[in-house]
Amino acid sequence: MAYTNNEDSLKEPTLMRQPMPKLIRLYITHCVIGFGLAAVFVGMLMWFNIANLWSLISGSDKGWLALLVLWLSNGVVFAGVQFGIAVMRMKDDDDDEPRGGRRQRIAPQPEMIPIRVTAGGPRQPRQRR
Repeated sequence: MAYTNNEDSLKEPTLMRQPMPKLIRLYITHCVIGFGLAAVFVGMLMWFNIANLWSLISGSDKGWLALLVLWLSNGVVFAGVQFGIAVMRMKDDDDDEPRGGRRQRIAPQPEMIPIRVTAGGPRQPRQRR
């Protein structure tokens, strides 16, 4: 089989040209927003020198690594929270009517009847075995 340079072999596969699913686009968008918020949060931590972080990071030769780890860890948390909020705010159109589960009748409670009990003599302590 010889190599041919026709136009059909240069086209992209059809799977690559399909639009991105809405849920994946939602996830990526909110992850980017979460990591952006984490960058703002870490920037504010550095600007206000909370817990003397700016002095520690700027005074160390590996401070950039600490800053990267701080940003990534906060980014994961903020992205997860951002996506969770986005998913919880999604609304279906059929959620308008109230629904309550199946109503089950409660079994009638039996009436209590007083019973007279005679008390015996003093109780004997139990013997341990």
